[in-house]
Amino acid sequence: MDTTAVTRMWNDTDLLRNYTFSCASPSVEGYRYFGVLLGSTVTIVGTIGNILTVLAFATDASLRTRFNVLIVNLALADLLYCTILQPVSVDSYLHLHWRGGATWCRMFGFLLFLSNSVSIITLCFIAMSRYLVVAHRTSRCARLLLSHRGVAVLLISSWLLGVASFAPLWPVYVFAPQVCTCSFHRTKGRPYTTVLLFMYFFFGLGCVGLFYFLIYRKVRVASKAFLKYRPSRRSSERKRAKAEATTDDSGISAGASTTQSCEISHDETGAEQNKNKALEKSEGHTNTKEPKNSIQDASKDTETSSKPTPVTIQTTPAASSGEDSEFKRVTRMCFTVFMCFVCCFAPFLLLNVADKANRAPQVVHMICANLTWLNSCINPLLYAAMNRQFNQAYKDLLGKAVHPLTWIWRTRRITIR
Repeated sequence: MDTTAVTRMWNDTDLLRNYTFSCASPSVEGYRYFGVLLGSTVTIVGTIGNILTVLAFATDASLRTRFNVLIVNLALADLLYCTILQPVSVDSYLHLHWRGGATWCRMFGFLLFLSNSVSIITLCFIAMSRYLVVAHRTSRCARLLLSHRGVAVLLISSWLLGVASFAPLWPVYVFAPQVCTCSFHRTKGRPYTTVLLFMYFFFGLGCVGLFYFLIYRKVRVASKAFLKYRPSRRSSERKRAKAEATTDDSGISAGASTTQSCEISHDETGAEQNKNKALEKSEGHTNTKEPKNSIQDASKDTETSSKPTPVTIQTTPAASSGEDSEFKRVTRMCFTVFMCFVCCFAPFLLLNVADKANRAPQVVHMICANLTWLNSCINPLLYAAMNRQFNQAYKDLLGKAVHPLTWIWRTRRITIR
């Protein structure tokens, strides 16, 4: 049997299963229970974690920064998937059948790609904002984008761009039996779907990787410059304490830049010394006349100390202050979120590119599709592990949620006794 006949047979089988909304197959009878367990875990962990992220931003004043607004937007996109879409996928895996009808199937496919597109766009905005902070903070473009109005425009545009991209595919959203869920048709939407996936998953994620590479180079150069002009240990500790008191966890503080050039002139130091000497002399010799030689010596000292000797020291908060410590930590967290997104989606995308004729076993398609589920629930875990402010906010919220239960338990124990 030639390749054309095999491809036609697979397409006819998929078309029949699509119309019946069935994904039943002997190869996935046992695997579906693992899919149900994994999907249920993603639903619970992702819903609780992303809700905690939104509540932490709303209740903790230290987290209400312009940068964290982008984090909340990413949490909302994940919450859309975990709370609304993931339970539907679990139901399909449990019954190996789509039970929502054709209209809900189209809506599901649209919301699925909307959630993914908003996540990718938000990851791009996060990486771009990190780069602007470290490289072009004082530029006009950076000030506009990092302002309150600029961040609001970014948030609205992420959702509008997602809707505008995937709404035209409404007629071609169908049931995909290979992954037991609804998606766009693999051939009817071409070439629009091919261009769209390339723009989002390859060009978009490639831009994110490029921004983080540029950030790495910029911070590395700044760190080398600092090692060459290292300030005193006491000065570093004083700057670090001051920066920690005025810097939020995004590494952005009021009036601070990531690379600073400080010129220290001895004019002010000499003037201060002259003032102290004049005070000492006026107090110690009020009723006596000072010899002429001592007056001349003092004038010489004054002239010598008042000569400006500029010393230029380049200090980089990216290597010395607590501000840079927070900046690096948050940037590392954002890069980890990006890498997790790539790792979750890469197997699924590569399989769809390599297996155009649907020759791979259905269970392989399901496994790769299930990896994409993890992306929606893993971000809050990364925030808790890599961001001390989110970690503390999560603990406070969970403590407040558990407190009524512990109070009821203690009251019940006392009553029994």
